[in-house]
Parts: sequence; structure tokens; C-alpha cells
Amino acid sequence: METKQLWRLTALLGVLWLVLCGCEIRSEQPSHAGEQQALTAAGTSRYSISWTMHLNLPVPENAEMVRYIEDKFNVDLDIWNLENNRYEALLDMKLAQGAIPDLFRIRQPQDLLKYERQGLLAEIPEAMLEQYAPNLVNAIREHAPDDLEYGKIDGKYYGIPVVNPTNIYRIPVVYRQDWLDRLGLNVPDTLDDFEKVIYAFTNDDPDGNGVKDTYGLSSEGMNIVFGSFGQIVFADQIYFGEKDGSLAIGALQPEMKEALGYLRKWYKDGVIDPEFITGENKGGYKHLSHAFINGRIGMTSMGNYYHWIQKGDYFTYDEEDHTSGKDVPVEASFNAKELTAKNPSARIAFGRPFSGPEGKRGSKAYDLLMSFTAIGANAVKEPGKLEKILQILDYVSANPDLDESTAMKYGKQGKHWEWAGLSKEDVVVLPPYDRMFSYQNMIGANLGMTVPLIPTERREQWAATLGLDQDGIYNALAVATPSLTKNAQELIKLKNKAYIAFITGERPLDEFDAFVQEFLKAGGSQVLQEADDWYRQHSVQ
Repeated sequence: METKQLWRLTALLGVLWLVLCGCEIRSEQPSHAGEQQALTAAGTSRYSISWTMHLNLPVPENAEMVRYIEDKFNVDLDIWNLENNRYEALLDMKLAQGAIPDLFRIRQPQDLLKYERQGLLAEIPEAMLEQYAPNLVNAIREHAPDDLEYGKIDGKYYGIPVVNPTNIYRIPVVYRQDWLDRLGLNVPDTLDDFEKVIYAFTNDDPDGNGVKDTYGLSSEGMNIVFGSFGQIVFADQIYFGEKDGSLAIGALQPEMKEALGYLRKWYKDGVIDPEFITGENKGGYKHLSHAFINGRIGMTSMGNYYHWIQKGDYFTYDEEDHTSGKDVPVEASFNAKELTAKNPSARIAFGRPFSGPEGKRGSKAYDLLMSFTAIGANAVKEPGKLEKILQILDYVSANPDLDESTAMKYGKQGKHWEWAGLSKEDVVVLPPYDRMFSYQNMIGANLGMTVPLIPTERREQWAATLGLDQDGIYNALAVATPSLTKNAQELIKLKNKAYIAFITGERPLDEFDAFVQEFLKAGGSQVLQEADDWYRQHSVQ
């Protein structure tokens, strides 16, 4: 026994001597655990990681879910509180000051190339991505394999694609059902039907107040008109479509001249809200159509399907007594809630995008590739830090454990939320959090990114019954090209200015071809060429 104790003491002193001498101790047994490998690469350092995410409200410094991740992974997280509505402007201010986030959220997919060209992003080695974020990679590879490739620049990964599965549902087309009923009209199915409806909304006193103070549509509804000719024009990006095996810019197509002819006539006749130039939203939450809520227009295509849920549109679990197993009518949300609060008798109807002269129809659909998550250039200067970031990102975004993955979205089970039943299909947010706006930000949840899993929630099942998974017009260009990165904003301004001038009559419609040439000379020609080159490389042969 004394011999064994002496041997152990000698071994311990030997190890201590090696540490004091600065010698490296190597393990003869290699570890296969990703977290252990990262720690081995950088000792037992506690990393400080700056992190960007989707925010409606600032995340407090002591947010408990942030602390949970910090303790679990032995890190300090510095959440950059960049408001989502002003994200790019606030981010660019930080970047101009020399700060680069370690976990770099790139909200607009077209900006991936821009930030890479500016030297702000680190390459993510493919083998490292697969090793340290296996659940994340597998989810994307299984459900959106093409998008995984879009994160590459010159054959190297710089962006992890954030794919939104609910974007299979297009933007809805919404009408005032009570106005249609008062005037004895149906939801329009063709462009001609639509014209009759909007003239009636303008001229036939649909709200019954005896005052001529209503209009048919405003700016957001115009995209349904363009969609009836196969294109989308008014958007925060340049929309491309396929034409004869190549890419074409929708706003430049000759059929848009015919679509503008309708809008020009309607504006002259007072059917279009004269305030359409400033938009339907007048501040606050950006997806609210105040023109529609306030009874100024009778049709819109603003916001997403979940902004238009009316009370009773579908049944959901009973939040007051989620243990009862009973379902109750869903409550109204956003635009629908604001509308009925202002006018309790108001009702809305969803319509299919109306068809144009050649049978085309469609409304704007958001890209399934919603954004990118990247790694800031400075993160790789600390050995093991990139691996640690990927581990955390994988854990908070694609955790295979259902309870853990739900906790990463909603907070601590039993405190912030509970399962509505044994099936673990519905989450019940517990009081007082159920009445708090964006409480997830307040507790530091939702640190991760969206992964492309098939939507199964009741809300999405309801969206499918409306046919919103059909007639969507998507941008055929999924990523940015160098010239698009450089010229997009100026080209969008040029396009919008010209279209507004054509609609209001400020500019003769005969000058449409001249506008096309102006657009091409202002950088549009190079944008189109590079976009078509990309499309030919990635289209299925």
C-alpha cells in the first residue's frame, strides 16, 4: 500500500513539474467528442463570443437562456442588440468602427458576397462544419441541398444557409369581406373581375358612411396586378424570372408596360390610394397595413399569412387549461386584430391571385433561402473558437432532443412553457410570458437559426388550406453576384422612381423602353449577365 501511494505521489509531482516547465502533455487516447477536441485545441480558455440574432427587443445582459448556454459551453456571449427593422444600418455602423461579430448574421442573402469581399468573414472548412455542426448540416442537406451550395464563394463555405420552411406559403391576397357583401360582389378571380371590384370599392360607398373616402388598392396590391402578368416589381430586391432558358429581370419585361397601363388608368380615375407612394404602413410594426386597417382601401397583399389570422380561423389548444385536451378557436393576430379593434364588424376574405390576359397569376413569395449565418473574420484568430461557435450553433438550432430544441426556442420547461399534451405537438407559453411581446428576446432564447424542417403546426396546416402553397412567385436568383452587390440599391431606386412616374402620369408610358435602356446602362446589363451566368451553372440540365 505504501509503495502504491509513493508511486502516485511521484507521478503527480512529475506532472506538476511538466506544467511548471511549460511542457505539453499529450494524451495517448484521442477524443472523438467535438467539444473535447475544441478544448484540446485551445486549452481550457473561456471564449468571449459576440453574437448577432433576430431581435424585436433587446436581450438583457442577465438573460437566463444566455446564461444557460454560457454555463453549458464555458463561454461568455456578447449579444449585439441590433433591432431587426434597422439591422443592416446598425450593423454597418459597428463594422465601420472596426468591430466584427463572431457569429455573423447576414439578414439579406445578397450581402454574403459583399461582406466576404470586404474581408469580414472567415472561411468555414467543410470538414469542420460537418464535424462540429452535424445536426445542422444534415437538416439542410436532407431538405434543402441546393441551398447548402449557395453558401460557397469560390468553392469555399462562408455562409451557412438559413432556410425558412414556412416560406413555401406565398404572401396572401386579402379583401374586405364585409365590403364585398355590402356591394353584392364575389372575390375576383380575373383581372377584369378585380377591376370591377376596386371601382366599386371606390365609388359605391362600401363602408356605408355616405362619404367618398375609400379606394380599391394601394402599393402592396399592385404586385398582384404585376403577378397577373407573371412578374413581381415592388420588392426590396430585384426579382428575376426564367425566360426561354435564361434569367430575365421582371421589371424590364415588355408585358409590364401593359400592366402599367391598367395602374395608370386606375390612378387617373381615383381608384388607387393617392398616398400609395409613401406605402401602406405608417410606422410601428412594419407588416401592418394601416391603409387597410383604417378602412381606406379594400384590398391588400401586405404581410404574411400569420399576420391575417381572424378569431376562429382554426382551432388550437386551450391555453387557459392546456391539460384539458380541449381545443378552442384561435385568437386574431396583427392586421386582423387591429382591423376588428377599430371596426368590430369588419371581416376579411382570402383570394387566389387573379389571373391576367394570358392566364398567369401569382403573388410575391419570400425566398426559402432567408439569410446566411457566417463566422466573423476575427473569430479564427483564437485557436478552437470557430469549433466552439459551430458547436453552440448546432446545439441551439438543430438539437435532435425535442425537449432541448424546444427549450432553445421558448425557454425553460415548466417556467416559460409546457407541452399541451402527451403528444408533444403544441407548446403552451405560461403566464406571464404568454402576454409579453417577444418574451423570447427578454429571456435570451432563440439564439439559433432556422432549419428547413417540414412545417406541421396548426397555423401552417391552416395556411395550406388557403392554397398559399400555390401561385407563389419566387426570385429565380438565389444569391448575389458582384455587380448586384454593387448596384442593387441604386437600380431599385431607379426602377421604383420610373414605375411611380408611369403610374401617376408624370412620365409617358411610351418611354418604358427608354427606362429599360436607362436601367441597363446604370449597371443592369452587367447584373443581368452575371445572374444568367450563375443560373446556367446551377440550373438542372
